[in-house]
Amino acid sequence: MNENEEDKKVVLIVDDEQTIVDMLRYNLEKEGYKTLEANDGETAVAIALEQKPNLVLLDIMLPKMDGLTVCKRIRQTLNIPILMISAKDEEIDKILGLELGADDYITKPFSVRELMARVKANLRKAEITAKKEEEPKEEKKQEEAKTNTIVVGDLSLDLNRFEVKVRGEVIDLTLREFEVLKYLANQPGQVVTREVLLEKVWGYEYYGDIRTVDVTVRRIREKIEKDTSNPKILITKRGVGYYIASK
Repeated sequence: MNENEEDKKVVLIVDDEQTIVDMLRYNLEKEGYKTLEANDGETAVAIALEQKPNLVLLDIMLPKMDGLTVCKRIRQTLNIPILMISAKDEEIDKILGLELGADDYITKPFSVRELMARVKANLRKAEITAKKEEEPKEEKKQEEAKTNTIVVGDLSLDLNRFEVKVRGEVIDLTLREFEVLKYLANQPGQVVTREVLLEKVWGYEYYGDIRTVDVTVRRIREKIEKDTSNPKILITKRGVGYYIASK
């Protein structure tokens, strides 16, 4: 990358295994990123809040303060992508939970190529979101003057306010959950595969765990469906993917 030093994106690496930190630092710097590092949870929070990196790579098993708590602490102050590194597959549910706010996770052992693809995708998404927020106020006013909503049955999405209503009641969704619903609601009745959702919503072309999609869909259902065991809005087409009921 031929970026000026000050233009480089900064990634905070948090892991108590120095060999992993060294490997990640080497590969990130080779890709043109600046790196910061911490070997325990307390140091990670202090560095994140002081240095405000563009992205955090965060291991779950850490001394002094575990990664899930670190994620929560950073999230309270900073709106930056957090990619959790887990040795346990079963932690996915906690990691992607609304109460933590992690953007993504990857399990050990991971390939460096896959991790770099995830880092790039999350940084790209964050940049696009930031640019939208920085639009000139006049443009925003004009944009908001237009009615920019998608209505499908009981579901209503206000694209200007990032607001979702079900039967008139406002539902609190994360940005990622909103993007999943928006993508599906734009084509009601049409089944979308998990792979396509990973590509279009998460920004992964070849990498990514499709369970990320399943967990996110389950969390959306917990918020928008009366009965999650018999969903009426966000439907599963077994073995294929998901769709929004068109009625």
